[in-house]
Amino acid sequence: MTRKSTQTVAKTTTPRFQAARQSITFELIVRLAPHQGLTDNLVRTFGLEPVHYDTIRDATAEHIGRAAQAFGTALNEKALQIHLQRITGAFVGSAFGAAQFYGTKKSAAMELTSKLLNDDRDEDREGPAGFESKAERARLFAAEMALQSFALMAAAEGAITAYADLTGDEWKPYEAPLAPAASVSRKSAATEMAAFEMAA
Repeated sequence: MTRKSTQTVAKTTTPRFQAARQSITFELIVRLAPHQGLTDNLVRTFGLEPVHYDTIRDATAEHIGRAAQAFGTALNEKALQIHLQRITGAFVGSAFGAAQFYGTKKSAAMELTSKLLNDDRDEDREGPAGFESKAERARLFAAEMALQSFALMAAAEGAITAYADLTGDEWKPYEAPLAPAASVSRKSAATEMAAFEMAA
């Protein structure tokens, strides 16, 4: 019975001590996503279509700007800012997810390729005629995901630029306010009421 009570207490108190989630910022995306030089190199190496970063960034900013103007007087200044905060957050979240996905696929491709140094070469044995090996496919997919991540980073930057232009403020990730800590009197009252619920 003691063990069960201990487990119950642990379950109810654990959320209070959980670490706050890391805010997703554009700076974090930049650290995870590929840069211009790397994407240029991947385009040359794998024969892929280049990503026009500036075009995507500017088009996204223009699109959000036109959408904001379309509201007219339907949204007041505060409502528009809240809306743009959420829209920008969605772009940033999408870019962050793509950057993380690229990282996992890059690691997978590196792992498969590194196994070529071992005697067990199953990962790079040629498949049926006209088909690429598993390691080759992994490298190509990682390269494609790098360009995808780079493109979505451009869109996120465009959204952040539009937010600043339309609101006059720098975009920051939304952080939910912390729940106020229970006062000593409330804790005491809760403890006293719990005493009435003790089983016979």
